[in-house]
Amino acid sequence: MLENFQQKVVFTERGAKENLATTEVPAVGQGDVLVRVAACALNFADLLALQDRYQEKTVWPHTPGMEISGIVEAVGQGVDQNWMGQPMAAFVGRGGLAEYLIVPAHRAIRLPATVDLETAAALPIAYGTSHLALTRNANLQNGQTLVVLGASGGVGLTAVEIGKRMGATVIACARGQDKCDIARSAGADVTLDTGTVDLKSELRALGGVDVVYDAVGGDLGAAAFRALKPAGHFLIIGFAAGDTPALPLNHALVKNITLSGFYWGGLLRLDPVAVKDSLKQIFAWYADGAISPHVSHRLPLAQAAEGLDLLAQRKATGKVLILP
Repeated sequence: MLENFQQKVVFTERGAKENLATTEVPAVGQGDVLVRVAACALNFADLLALQDRYQEKTVWPHTPGMEISGIVEAVGQGVDQNWMGQPMAAFVGRGGLAEYLIVPAHRAIRLPATVDLETAAALPIAYGTSHLALTRNANLQNGQTLVVLGASGGVGLTAVEIGKRMGATVIACARGQDKCDIARSAGADVTLDTGTVDLKSELRALGGVDVVYDAVGGDLGAAAFRALKPAGHFLIIGFAAGDTPALPLNHALVKNITLSGFYWGGLLRLDPVAVKDSLKQIFAWYADGAISPHVSHRLPLAQAAEGLDLLAQRKATGKVLILP
């Protein structure tokens, strides 16, 4: 039986403490489905949104949570009734830290029987970002060398896995031996502890790199850029370090280096077919055992703030899941 009230996490303004609020379960509208949320995966972008630093302006009050999985409890007018009771996943942009959520039906992805609900929440953004960035943008080739910055993080680990599946030699960069070990378990050929090595010198000593996957930015991004081979590709994924890298564009010119930004949420609007096709491939890989999402923490809704703090303090590896 559908409940009348739910709990959800609410931040009233920037810098405010979270509140576990009780609200009415939203009514389903035309073209929408009502989802009972099973899992919500946290992303670094959730932190940026709470700081008003995300690519898209934060609307207050704000409920974080960009990707969810769950069961369809009700469907709106114009939606196929066969959605009722079906397991699904979706990129929702915000609002995922709740027991119920309204999702436009065209954004809902019906889950194969081989994908459980927790795994489904951990797949879309991280794996979707790495798959499309490495295939569509960088055109990574078998035998090339890929360096992944922030290789133990949510997107970084997926880049390691997918890079190896595409036949690349993967150099994983992370801070601390424990995080390097996690990247190696995901398939990295070489790991570099960015807290102890001179990254530019180490990468050059390894022969240079063809593709840089930069989810960190700052000085590490700039150092990896200087190790790119001629005609290399620099993927701008994010700025976990807090700063954009200072890249010498004259080097990009003379070495024919391509700079390429990738924002999965933006591509979802620009080319939704490409994103859906990518997710089908990712779900197929998971069904075949070719990829294995790493989840470091699973927490209840009441501990969502702790989950966000794990990301902020760099204490999480892979994904953090909140389970309402």
